[in-house]
Amino acid sequence: MNRETTNRLRFVIEDIIPPILRDSALFRWAAQLAWGNHITHLATFRERAPFLSPDEYAELYRNHPRVHEGTDNSAACIERISESVLGTSVCDIGCGTGALLSHIRLVRPDVTQLTGVDFVIDDASKLDGIEYVAAKVESLPFGDGEFDTVICTHVIEHILDYRQAIAELRRISRRRVIIVVPREREYKYTFNPHFNFFPYTHSFLRAVHPVPEIYACEDIGRDIFYREDRPVDI
Repeated sequence: MNRETTNRLRFVIEDIIPPILRDSALFRWAAQLAWGNHITHLATFRERAPFLSPDEYAELYRNHPRVHEGTDNSAACIERISESVLGTSVCDIGCGTGALLSHIRLVRPDVTQLTGVDFVIDDASKLDGIEYVAAKVESLPFGDGEFDTVICTHVIEHILDYRQAIAELRRISRRRVIIVVPREREYKYTFNPHFNFFPYTHSFLRAVHPVPEIYACEDIGRDIFYREDRPVDI
């Protein structure tokens, strides 16, 4: 299933079904027919979020069924990200399979350094010309301003300490930071292991406070695309 299909399904589930039904045992029962007991596990996961051990966190992600083939990004977001890259060095935080970096390498021959980071890099395709590093977004093993453009898509919604994660993205970026998160509302029963929910673009702007002078924040097909330029003295 691609991102465009899941976004259409999310429109029905999140915007059409009323909240009183969306959080009900009836919805949980219906969701279990399609998703099994994982729907209940996810609800418990969010309830216990502040108390989870690193091992519990990692175990849920290892067992979570993969929804999208290759990438969580829509084609429109991939194109917007690719055309927004500045400079010759790019780091993709939460790179997954490396699909986004592979696309950037194909359409942006001016980019000569491509680095992918994930806390587990076993799924990465390990293509030539792309370096992969295992690390957590809250503590990245790079120097200040090491990359011209730092990208982070469909990660911030998973991070409990998301402000620390955003601070790290800014720290290692020399010129530009690009972030994509789903535009969604929080309900008790969901199909994803998200901690943070951003129903509007201005909801996400609060998360990245302070917002720099040069930025863009827009809705692209139920995903929020955010781009900021770093101060010139970094």
